[in-house]
Amino acid sequence: MQSPTLLISKELPSLTYTYAPDRFDESWEAPLSILLGLGRAAGADFIEFFLERVNYISCMAEDDAITSIAPRLATGAGVRVFRGKADCYVSTNDLSFNGLKAALEKGLSIMGLHLPAPNSFVPEIHLEILRDYATKKGKEAWLGQSSSMREMGDVLLAANGALSEKANHIQSRRAVYFRDWQEVLVAASDGTFARDIRLTQSVGYSLLCADGTNRSSISKRVGGTSAPDFLRTWNYAHDAEEVAESAAKMLYADYVESGTYPIVMANEFGGVIFHEACGHLLETTQIERKTTPFAEKKGEKIAHENLTAWDEGITSDAFGTIDMDDEGMPAQRTLLIENGILKNFISDRAGFMRTGHPRTGSGRRQGYTFAAASRMRNTYIAPGEYEIDDLFASIEKGIYCKKMGGGSVGATGQFNFAVDEAYLIENGKVTKPLKGATLIGEATEIMDKISMCSKDLGLAAGFCGSVSGSVYVTVGQPHLKVDSITVGGR
Repeated sequence: MQSPTLLISKELPSLTYTYAPDRFDESWEAPLSILLGLGRAAGADFIEFFLERVNYISCMAEDDAITSIAPRLATGAGVRVFRGKADCYVSTNDLSFNGLKAALEKGLSIMGLHLPAPNSFVPEIHLEILRDYATKKGKEAWLGQSSSMREMGDVLLAANGALSEKANHIQSRRAVYFRDWQEVLVAASDGTFARDIRLTQSVGYSLLCADGTNRSSISKRVGGTSAPDFLRTWNYAHDAEEVAESAAKMLYADYVESGTYPIVMANEFGGVIFHEACGHLLETTQIERKTTPFAEKKGEKIAHENLTAWDEGITSDAFGTIDMDDEGMPAQRTLLIENGILKNFISDRAGFMRTGHPRTGSGRRQGYTFAAASRMRNTYIAPGEYEIDDLFASIEKGIYCKKMGGGSVGATGQFNFAVDEAYLIENGKVTKPLKGATLIGEATEIMDKISMCSKDLGLAAGFCGSVSGSVYVTVGQPHLKVDSITVGGR
């Protein structure tokens, strides 16, 4: 592109741009910097462009047949316009210069702004040298190195076959896999110019067993990032044995009696309760909405002194790991709670502008049709000083929650979660299996009752839905003891 040193608004239609249509690279700097300058000339305080390409596929095997293969290709962009602390977001699937300009103009008009007059100067926005995490870390070849469609089907059928060998009284068995490849480019009027490629994959089992009136349903999911050979290295025989064993124990289990009990929660996916009941309340979006009881608690005790918790995007290959967030900020580690004291919130750009809490590399979105928001990444309770046996030994009668299921959380932290696999604890020992347990409580109460954490931190893949769509996250914790909690049952 050739342009005069001082660009005038009326000259924009005569400019020509050459940029890669199938790749986000340095060639996009010229058109995006002009558009950002145009937005600033119109009076916007801040403008951000988010460009995205997606190559997604999922595959499902039910019993001994492949029943679904669903590919999805998408390309698009979103522009966010700030005026003061107010903002708007407009998306488009037209990545031509005129298409992006039209989206910008729409966003400006929503904010009561208009493109500058024909003889107005358009300020130059000097973007940083492209921070290209994709090239730097060798991600360009990931898509081609991933499993083929035939390989997906072969692995899932073999996995379901292994489940059939391990389990009894099978009513249905299912194995599901997806691969999500995403290329993103972020350019903003503060000079941000960054690119990344993400590869997220997940595979899991779902097993339903029945014998007369007895039923049990157990599932397991594993996921990771940055590993093209993820599906090839899945140890489905090990997971099939684990799922089948759990289903067998739960099939004839007694129903739990309702009451208030001390409990031990297992590591890995047990962390979903902290994620849902507390993690969301530490996002600045909740402060903006006035829906968190922790808004004014920074520096104060909100949990038991034995509890420390983190949110970060840097653990190798974890499901919520990102090299940069969807606002172009490098990933980092954020200490949320230290020895029971609230230290930090999870903040994006808008959160920083509206609440003053510093950005934490947590601006995330499902895709280009969503504006970024403060979202969790890999969120977990840190390991403690106890052995697992110490937790059980401290309980005369309680419940061991080995596998958590689904649940719901209210706006300010009230929650209920089903327990898919539970056991009675008697005199410090795990005894008979129990089913039908539901954990009921409030975040502000349960946090102070997590009194013991073991040393065995474990992480698990999860999906998180919020204002910016569904994103991939990690939940986690070591085994931990909750001194008392309401358990629903029969």
